Amino acid sequence: MTETVETGAAGREQRSGGRGFLLFLRDLVVIFLIALLISFLVKTFLIRPFWIPSESMNETLQVDDRIIVSLLTPSVVAAERGDVVVFEDPGGWLPEPTPEPESGVFGAIDWFLTFVGLAPEDEHGYLIKRVIGLPGDRVQCCNDFGQLTINGVPIDEPYVHLDAAGQPASSVPFDVTVPEGHVWVLGDNRNHSGDSRAHMDAPGGGFVPIASIVGRAVLVSWPLERWTWLDGYEPSFIGVEPQSAPAEQLLPVAVAG
Repeated sequence: MTETVETGAAGREQRSGGRGFLLFLRDLVVIFLIALLISFLVKTFLIRPFWIPSESMNETLQVDDRIIVSLLTPSVVAAERGDVVVFEDPGGWLPEPTPEPESGVFGAIDWFLTFVGLAPEDEHGYLIKRVIGLPGDRVQCCNDFGQLTINGVPIDEPYVHLDAAGQPASSVPFDVTVPEGHVWVLGDNRNHSGDSRAHMDAPGGGFVPIASIVGRAVLVSWPLERWTWLDGYEPSFIGVEPQSAPAEQLLPVAVAG
């Protein structure tokens, strides 16, 4: 006697349901991979998150702020006076990083999220300051009123945080002319910032190569109560005439030895 096998509607629905679930999983994986690809491309070409580890840019940026940096500066849009920029260490500005122990699966996850742009970069190898002098600018501090001047024009700096009212814009006097291909940068927390002033006697003279600029900080994205667009304070620099930059100097380069 031949046995019969049920091939009715119930069996077809069961198989169809199984295939539907597999198709759903496939689509979910594809969407996830596309999202990761988009995030990676955005991080590589458009924007990039960073984390603020120090107080050198108070009150504009505070410790543990998360910021969004536009990568269009300086590759597409030129850096301007007043821009807050993230840049790679020109050499000797930061202490040698301390090797960190392997942190297992959580470290791998953090590395992956940072790589694709879903987690902010840490501070290793990067600094953040405000552009004050462009190529050709003569930047001096301070005049008789304690102000910083650019090409002889006194600058009102509402973004600067000083320890006490009436203090000059810099406790360290300087008079520099920015060479071609470089910028002069200062921290907003002027008395607590290791910026261009702190490296005038070091290789590079305190100037930051424009090629070292990663991008311009445009937004404080976290914490939510500090969510704000970052101002370049263009009115502060009105009246400053551009100058012809001197030929690029052969600045001394630090070498390991």
